[in-house]
Amino acid sequence: MKQKNWSVLLGAAFLMATSAVGPGFLTQTTVFTQQLAASFGFVILISIILDIGVQLNVWRVIAVSERRAQDIANLVLPGLGAVISFLIVLGGLAFNIGNVGGAGLGFNVLLGISPEVGAMIAAGMAIAVFLVREAGKVMDRFAQVMGFLMILLIVYVAVTSAPPLGEAVAKTFLPDEVDVLAIVTLVGGTVGGYITFAGGHRLLDAGIKGKASLGEVNTSAVSGITVASVIRVFLFLAALGVVSKGLVLDAANPPASVFQLAAGEVGYKLFGVVMLSAAVTSVIGSAYTSVSFLKSFSGVIRRNENWVIIGFILISTAIFVTIGQPVRLLILAGALNGLILPLTLGVILYAAYKPSIMGDYRHPPLLTVFGVLVVLVMAYLGGYTLLQQLPKLFN
Repeated sequence: MKQKNWSVLLGAAFLMATSAVGPGFLTQTTVFTQQLAASFGFVILISIILDIGVQLNVWRVIAVSERRAQDIANLVLPGLGAVISFLIVLGGLAFNIGNVGGAGLGFNVLLGISPEVGAMIAAGMAIAVFLVREAGKVMDRFAQVMGFLMILLIVYVAVTSAPPLGEAVAKTFLPDEVDVLAIVTLVGGTVGGYITFAGGHRLLDAGIKGKASLGEVNTSAVSGITVASVIRVFLFLAALGVVSKGLVLDAANPPASVFQLAAGEVGYKLFGVVMLSAAVTSVIGSAYTSVSFLKSFSGVIRRNENWVIIGFILISTAIFVTIGQPVRLLILAGALNGLILPLTLGVILYAAYKPSIMGDYRHPPLLTVFGVLVVLVMAYLGGYTLLQQLPKLFN
């Protein structure tokens, strides 16, 4: 493997991982640990296996076809790429409003300033990345530094909370209960929507493509899931340590109370750093990936990509600062996100067996089985969730 590619491979891996690790990720992990205790370890294990299957399917097909996901979709069915792009960008915008809000909350915890002012400062940090000439390299490095910082801080809190490790290991393989909805939620939250394509599109932009690059693509995809999973596991252990002592988490902000109960006021400030790191990197990942889905449809966007990304961040921030987090939009985007993964993954799997797209490439049967399993399960539960949430939009 070329030495110069390592930075790009790690950058793509951390871009995917830190896109996944946003405010919702922190809250999900804490809440499910509170509900399932040590048995949540089993949910994490199964979701990691499924996540790796999804990422390898998607990244390999993007690399070998040398096309972005929307262009592959258009070759499968003309116009489908536009539909997928619309769903991805809608979901990316909605969740970016939440990401900006999470960054504001991080600054609020750290400095005591209002979340709105904090959100504007965080947006400025994210925008600064795309004002640099070699924004891709800066984005890669920023994601790596923030990712490592989150891991170090969460490991510290996990050690401080002193979780029952023996029970956690035992219940990871022999759980008291299996929560299928929790598994689907974790899979959707880690590789759903725009997150699935963040690293794959980044590798393509960096010129890592073709059959000859599959080894590098596999390494980067697995590395991305590994980073996100390490953060998930240690956050789970931190929460488990707190919950196992019978301490009650604050329902208004479960992850913050885990840090505070485990490590006192210092822990609370560390939560501010983790929330800020998670949110800003997710703002960057969401904006970059969402705009990458628009590049195929306009030469103007392609030539001015960084400025369009900056505009995307500004719009997200303006919506949060002026009207807060629009609950109905977030509900709809969340429900649609459950359907984006089976739709896009289904298209990718179909494309994997089309010689006109993939040439003489042969897709691994095991990955196909994994992919089909995820498509079926996520389609069923995504549809169910959407039907449950639609009435709330009109109440």
